Amino acid sequence: MTFDHRDPGTPEEDWARCGALHRAPELDLAGVDRAVVFAAHPDDETLGAGGTVHRLARQGAEVRVVVATLGENSHPDSTTFTPDELARLRHEELAAAVRTLTGQHTPPVYLSLTDGGLTEEQLQAPVAEHLAWAEQGEKPLVVCTWERDGHTDHEVLARTVTRAAGARGVRCVQYPVWFWHWGSPTRLPRGLVRVPLSGEDRAAKRDALAHHVTQVHPLSDRPGDEVLLGPHVLAHFDRPAELFVLAAPDQSAVFDRVHSDAADPWDVDTSWYERRKREVLLASLPWQHYDRVLDIGCSTGALTAELARRAGTVTAVDASDVALRAARARLAEEDLANVELVHAVLPADWREDWTGRDLVVVSEMGYFCSPAQWHELLGRCVAALRPDGHLVLCHWRHPIADWPLDGADVHREARRRPELRRVVSHRERDFELEIFGLVPRDEP
Repeated sequence: MTFDHRDPGTPEEDWARCGALHRAPELDLAGVDRAVVFAAHPDDETLGAGGTVHRLARQGAEVRVVVATLGENSHPDSTTFTPDELARLRHEELAAAVRTLTGQHTPPVYLSLTDGGLTEEQLQAPVAEHLAWAEQGEKPLVVCTWERDGHTDHEVLARTVTRAAGARGVRCVQYPVWFWHWGSPTRLPRGLVRVPLSGEDRAAKRDALAHHVTQVHPLSDRPGDEVLLGPHVLAHFDRPAELFVLAAPDQSAVFDRVHSDAADPWDVDTSWYERRKREVLLASLPWQHYDRVLDIGCSTGALTAELARRAGTVTAVDASDVALRAARARLAEEDLANVELVHAVLPADWREDWTGRDLVVVSEMGYFCSPAQWHELLGRCVAALRPDGHLVLCHWRHPIADWPLDGADVHREARRRPELRRVVSHRERDFELEIFGLVPRDEP
């Protein structure tokens, strides 16, 4: 990898300039008993997650490091070492680094795929194998590179791992590496969490990085053998905490399980909070009647049924087939035949015929997306509205564990949309309700 030579100052100064990182919530590592850490190249695991690996091992977790390539192309212009020779050296360096971090004599897993040429097809089977190992723990954790890190291998590995972990409902976090080179505090991704590191964790990480000799020292004084990870680079990774991006779990897998474990997982029929929130939402709608309604994230259909009584037709969407079966039973019992129930994971399964809606409702669903997914889904909801239609957002105001967004993020994105103007706003301790209309095209 190649970094520029801007001096970030001391690690503490570099950290201080990233004040937003201090505000990131702490990743809950309590009880994690198995963790699998995926790296695209030797040293990724140490740079991005070495302190966390050491902390997990220190608290008794089994940690498995899986590296996709041996980084044989790290010095493509070297005349000192061939790619095969570099691969052998980096194989040994990784083993020593992982042993330093974990204190375990179990070697890392080497997939030995081509540096710079990773594909999802190559990775699917080994990723599934190691996720299955992690799932044997009571509280597993999956760690991988970041899917927007700016390096093809990092991004391909991240997409493969997060898709597989999400489908299994296993908690997954991603660590940036290249971002600390090209990024800035103003470009930090949303959904960040941090792992505070003790002095012991930081020392172990420094010792592990020292084992990656081919990366932290020049191969020789010849052209093409320059150091890749000099002090100016390593300073980015010597902070008192490591930062990760929460990966969004697969909605179908998670919510099928949630609705299978309990007939009414959100207590929508018994909780005063839930019943009152519905009543506030319904009372806040500007119109008494809506012709065509789109209800996104309908769950068991409690709000859907109320909307159906004030609508010509309702399209109710959810990612869980189990939830939709419960909604279907509710609607049949209440003799509401004007509702179409649709299984879809949004925004990927958005249907182009969901247009011309005079009401779109997104209640307690937006934060189950990644930031990119919510940006796309919100855009599709806006595009689906009639010129005089309304978009309703209603979300819990407290932190949402293990998901990248919270209610504040969801509503903030909508308020930033220049084509939307807020017509109703209601905020209280537990939830926020906002209703938006479209800004007329002829209005400045």
